Amino acid sequence: FVISSKLRYKEDRNTKTICSYLLELYSVASLESEVLNEMNKKIVQNFLGMIILMELRKGPLSGYDVISLIHKKFHMLLSSGTVYSYLYALERDGLVIGQHKRRKRVFMLTERGKETAVTLLNSKDKILEFIVDVFASE
Repeated sequence: FVISSKLRYKEDRNTKTICSYLLELYSVASLESEVLNEMNKKIVQNFLGMIILMELRKGPLSGYDVISLIHKKFHMLLSSGTVYSYLYALERDGLVIGQHKRRKRVFMLTERGKETAVTLLNSKDKILEFIVDVFASE
C-alpha cells in the first residue's frame, strides 16, 4: 500500500505539473493569438484604402464585394460603414468612380486610381522595408 500510494502521489504530482505547463502554454498561445489578431485588424484597417485599390485593379467591386473579400482574405468582418467611408473617400480623391448597376453601386478605378495602384506596386519593396524596420531590433 505504501508503494502504491507513493506512486499515485508521484503520478498526481506529474499530472499537475503537466497540466500547469499546458495551461501556461495555452495562456501564452492565447495571448499571442490575441495580440496577432489585434495587429492584423489594425494593419487591415490602416491599409484598407490601399487594399481596395489593389483589388479594384482586378475589376469593379461593390461595397458588399469588398466586405466579402476582406473577410475571405483576412478573416475579418468589417462593417459596411467602414468600407463605404473608404470607398467614398477614394471617390472624393478621384481614385475610384462609383456607378449604379443592377440595384447596387459598383466602384472601379479611374485613370488616376490606376496610376496610383501602379505606383504602390512599384513601391512595395520600400513599404515592406519600412515594416521590417519597425520590427528590427538594435
